[in-house]
Amino acid sequence: MKLNRIVLAASLALACTFTQAVTLRVSDQGDVQSMDPHSLNESLQLSFDSSIYESLVGRGKDMAVVPLLATKWRQTSPTVWRFDLRKGVKFHDGTPFTADDVLFSFKRATDAGSDMRGYTAPIKEVRKISDVVVDIETVSPFPILPDTLTVFAIMSKAWCEQNKAERPVDRRKGIENTASFKANGTGPFRLKERQPSVRTVIVRNFNYWDKVESNVDEVVFTPIGNDATRVAALLSGETDVMEPVPLQDIERIKASPNLTVLQGPELRTIFLGMDQKRDELLSSSVKGKNPFKDKRVRQAFYQALDEETIKARVMRGAAAPTALMIGPGVRGFLPDMNKRLPYDVDAAKKLLADAGYPNGFEVGMNCPNDRYVNDAAICQAVAANLARIGVKVNLQTETKVSYFPKILRRDTSFYLLGWTPSTADAHDALYNLMASPTDKGQGQYNLGAYSNPKLDDLTTRIQTETDKGKRDEMIREAFKIHQDDVGHIPLHQQALAWAYNKNVSLVQLPTNYMYFKWVTMKAK
Repeated sequence: MKLNRIVLAASLALACTFTQAVTLRVSDQGDVQSMDPHSLNESLQLSFDSSIYESLVGRGKDMAVVPLLATKWRQTSPTVWRFDLRKGVKFHDGTPFTADDVLFSFKRATDAGSDMRGYTAPIKEVRKISDVVVDIETVSPFPILPDTLTVFAIMSKAWCEQNKAERPVDRRKGIENTASFKANGTGPFRLKERQPSVRTVIVRNFNYWDKVESNVDEVVFTPIGNDATRVAALLSGETDVMEPVPLQDIERIKASPNLTVLQGPELRTIFLGMDQKRDELLSSSVKGKNPFKDKRVRQAFYQALDEETIKARVMRGAAAPTALMIGPGVRGFLPDMNKRLPYDVDAAKKLLADAGYPNGFEVGMNCPNDRYVNDAAICQAVAANLARIGVKVNLQTETKVSYFPKILRRDTSFYLLGWTPSTADAHDALYNLMASPTDKGQGQYNLGAYSNPKLDDLTTRIQTETDKGKRDEMIREAFKIHQDDVGHIPLHQQALAWAYNKNVSLVQLPTNYMYFKWVTMKAK
């Protein structure tokens, strides 16, 4: 009889253990592209992977730089930073984390297939001082190095070598390896299941080095491309958290007694880019020359766009029109320069005529349909606006699975892109989007190859300048050059909108990163 009571008690305890497991179900309009943290510099992928992999330093809830795999750091000379590594940390497979993993990860991220080279280019060398100390030497003084390292994941050297994943996945070539589908980080969650375009499951790493605020044991991430289906899943309780919220459904979701909509500003700027390098565009009715090499054509496109109507109708007011490639909240933002060229169809037509295109021309345009808020609708509005000045846009919208590899190969003439400065600093946009592309990583997302040597020189000087006043003036000069050249066409900063069940508590950052280590769930 006593034995039966013991068995019954053990069974009840086991049942309670199972019932107490907490699962968070998250849906998004698109999927995480890869488990390889060096393969794509895209916010959703970096956000998701940050629960599995960690960097030397990260962001706190106030966006301040905080210790992660490094406990402290200091400059030992103008170009050398010393990082003390956290002791006792293990990867998910039990392998100890050491300086060798840091050296390996930096080398891996400099590979030609890496999408993180824009962050490694300023780094000259990473040296091992001991198993728990590394020195990072930059090419020149680089005061914002810690900010740069917040998105730079550390991988296990041993695991990558064992799984033939020493080099990152090259999204441009469609080359995959083990790191695409498996993962071995030091983060608070570990990968349990990966079904691309279907679902990805991560579970708590109970050997994590730090105390985690979350009570979530499992996160099930599901891409749901159709807006109506995604909203229905939230309303029915099949999904606990959803982002982004379709703008047309925000008030409807707010009216639900069980749901909350969290809205806030995002650091991301949505803009248009134009191929300014080829002598003839890939997709255009103009043969033998490239109309985008003429500033008058670029300005005509800019002034033909009715961004205020795009804000009101396409974005339903959830956007801030901009004249700059960075927005408020980014260090170096210049509010007095944030004045768009006037919307003026007649002026745009005259500019086209003066450039030799009085009847306009045809051009292809590439646009994602599952990456940014109402991205396809924005592109449709752009096409309709340009039709008023005689430009026929042959628009191709597609899932980001095929979109990003294409534009990263620069197989585009005219495209839409969004950018969040990971460093929250103006230099990030200057270096990655506006400076001339090089084989070292500069201009990696300057996909139309806009180029101005004066801006390049200023970008280099901004990178090293420690005097805030001088630095701000150089930022101003660089953005003025870009504006005068109409190097790109900035549109707006989109607003964040997450929706979730009221039993969920989470933290929304302006980077649109969702850290599951800060999510808690109450019993319904």
